[in-house]
Formats: sequence, C-alpha cells, structure tokens
Amino acid sequence: MSLSIFDLFKVGIGPSSSHTVGPMIAANRFIDNLKANQYFAQVARVKANLYGSLAMTGKGHSTDIAVMLGLLGEKVDKVNPDNVEQFIQQIQRDKQLNLAGEKRVKFDPETDLVMNFGESLKQHPNGMRLTAYDSAGIILLNDVYFSVGGGFVLSLDEISKTGETVDLGFVEPYPFNTAKELVDSAAKAGISIADLVLANEAVRPNSEDIRQRVLHLWQVMSDCIDRGCAQTGVLPGELKLRRRAHKLRAELVDHPEKSLQDPLTLMDWVNLYAMAVNEENAAGGRVVTAPTNGAAGVIPAVLAYYVKFIPNSNEDGIVKFLATAAAIGMLYKKNASISAAEVGCQGEIGVACSMAAGALCAVMGGSIYQVENAAEIGMEHNLGLTCDPIAGLVQVPCIERNTMGSMKAINAARLAIRGDGEHHVSLDSVIETMRQTGMDMQDKYKETSTGGLAVNAVAC
Repeated sequence: MSLSIFDLFKVGIGPSSSHTVGPMIAANRFIDNLKANQYFAQVARVKANLYGSLAMTGKGHSTDIAVMLGLLGEKVDKVNPDNVEQFIQQIQRDKQLNLAGEKRVKFDPETDLVMNFGESLKQHPNGMRLTAYDSAGIILLNDVYFSVGGGFVLSLDEISKTGETVDLGFVEPYPFNTAKELVDSAAKAGISIADLVLANEAVRPNSEDIRQRVLHLWQVMSDCIDRGCAQTGVLPGELKLRRRAHKLRAELVDHPEKSLQDPLTLMDWVNLYAMAVNEENAAGGRVVTAPTNGAAGVIPAVLAYYVKFIPNSNEDGIVKFLATAAAIGMLYKKNASISAAEVGCQGEIGVACSMAAGALCAVMGGSIYQVENAAEIGMEHNLGLTCDPIAGLVQVPCIERNTMGSMKAINAARLAIRGDGEHHVSLDSVIETMRQTGMDMQDKYKETSTGGLAVNAVAC
C-alpha cells in the first residue's frame, strides 16, 4: 500500500472521519458509478442501508446527514457547514433529494435511510449499502462500501483485494512498510524522515505545490482553532454540552500575569487548542482528519505549541512536522488500523498522539532514532484505549481526550529527545501490539456506544 501525506490529512467536516467523511465519499463514489454505468438518467429512487458501527452510532455521528450530503453531490472538502441544515430540512420536507445536484429522485429519510442495528457486514464494522432503483422499482445498481477509518473508503471488491500488489504507475524512491524500513532508509540516504516522505510524494501524480498544500493543511487547522475559540453556546445533540474553549481563552488572555505565577499555564494553551478544534468538529465544522476527526485536535494542538512557543519556529518546521507525522500515520494505517470501530480509540487518539510526538521531536532537532522513540512512547501509553462515546456523540469523552493526547505527545517528544534514541520497545512492536489489543477488545468498546461510559453515564 502506497499512501500520501494527503491521504492521512484530509480537509472535511465533523464530527467523524469514518462516520461522516467516509460515508460522504462513498455516496460520491456511488454517483460516479451510476454515471460510469450509464444508469444515472434512469434513477427514480435511492436507498441507503447502514450496518455495524455506522448504524449503532450513526445518528450521533451524523452519518445519516453525511449520506444525504454525499448523494446531493457535496464534497467533504468543499461543503459549507452553514448550509447543511438547510439541505437536510429540504430533503425531509420534500421526501426527495437532488441527486448529484442534477436530478430529483425519491428519498424519504424515514424509510430510505435504514440503520440496521445489531447487524454487521463481515468485512468491516463500518459497512453501508447504496441502492438505486428505476421508476418500476427495478434495481439499477447495488453497491457496498466500507468506511475503514480516517476517511478511507473501500468498495466490496477493493476490500477483498486488500494486501494485493497494485501497479500504481509510479515508483517511490524510498518505499517502506515498517518503521524499521523507514528509519533504515532515511539513515542510509542521510536524510530526515520528513524529507523521505516528501521525496516519495514528489513522484506521485498531481504532485505540484506539495509545500503549499501542506501549509494549507496547517492553515485549515489554525482557522479551526480560531473558530473554536470564538464560538459560544451549546454543542448539538442530546448532551447539551456547553462549549468551553471560548471561556478558557478569555481567562488566559484577560489574566496574562497568571503565566508568571504558574509555569504550567502553557498546558492550558495546548488544552485550549485541542478543545477548540474538537468542539468545532463536534458541531460539524471544517476540520482536518489527523488522522481521524475524533482525534483531529491532537496534531493541531501540538503543532500550534511548536508554532507559538518553540523559538525559531517557521514554515519549514511546519512542513517537516506534518510530513513526519504523516510517515508515522502511514505505518499504523498499513500495519494496524486508524478506525475506532476496529481497534478502539487507541487507533484514533493513540495514533494521533504517536504521530504528534514523533513530529514534535523532529522539529525540536531529534534524530530519526529519537523520532521513532517518541512515536513509540506516544502509542505505548495509549494501548487499550476504548471508544465508548456517550449517546454516540463525538463529545464525551472525545473532546477532553484530545487534550490528554496532546499533552502525552509533548511529553513523549521531550522524553525521547532527552534520550539517545535507544529504547527497548520498537515502534513496529507497539504497532503490532496495538493491532492485537484491538482485535482482542470486545465490540462494545469499539464505537458502538454499548459499553463503558456510554452505558455508565447518564446521557441527559
């Protein structure tokens, strides 16, 4: 599997990469398939069936809304979050949707968007079936897709071929599938992990302006922090959770002298950045999957810490940070999972923490061996982390969990950079341990809201 920086980091909308971004992309692909097979003109009605975790937490994760947006032809990186409510209200009122923005077809969310609770497709917990009918009720197309985490979507045919060698039409100068291969290749070439990833990126199709595209990712992250800090009120959903980032920022700005009394005030700023992003994510705002939406606050928070508090930070450092983080994220995607529905929250917050730890270590001057050590520490202390969101909402414990993942990442980077790069547990070992732990974890702790806090805490 060959992955791009822009596979790990995608601009999208909240609250979930696997439950919102993925289903939107799947619906877009369904439309493309209809057109490719010349069925589009005949479509009179469409229907969506959601399975597994997509059904169990679909309402809380806005999966139903995401499917409808995707069928409308809206793109995850282009849709205006401010227009979403209007789109959905129109579909609910008219019992029709404007397929791909071109053709009005029958679609009643009450009957044509089915949550199959307790039923999963065997290939992956996040499965969905999209069906198109003609005016006589005859099936034109019946596609199955799987949202496998981080906004990645596979068709039924693609998921059955996972692991097979595919001719990509380009050859990476530094291919790697393990952390050992990554580190050894960088060491042999005498380059950083970031430079290795950027060299691989340069041979991919549409590789123009890589630097500016990476910096754009940071701009979206930074804008998200600013929006999250500015917003007040209550987050959507039955928890009626009050936004906290605005108040925290006001306290920090209005009383700057407290930073002279309390050296740990810096932690409050990092907490603020992570909280702001994930409150925006919970509200359906624009975020960057990093590598998922549920964990979208960790990398922006740690990168903001670098930009605002590390002396001599610059754009080169931002690019290095995100390229290094992407390399680490690729290892988890290739060898384990970044889907909480597969391995619990260790695959989201744990992976984001690992990515951010290695990236911060790199921009603080760490060697490739210290970077690998930092990434390993970041995951080692998130092993076994469950995903048990209350009411299926990406709010509790998700928002605060991003603040904790950010602080762990900073500490992991500092621990690693104080060492010499030697350590007993390799990054490859901890990735495999995370994978095995996820496979052993009971399904009720894997984004189904049937265990943990989801059943032991009152939703309203």
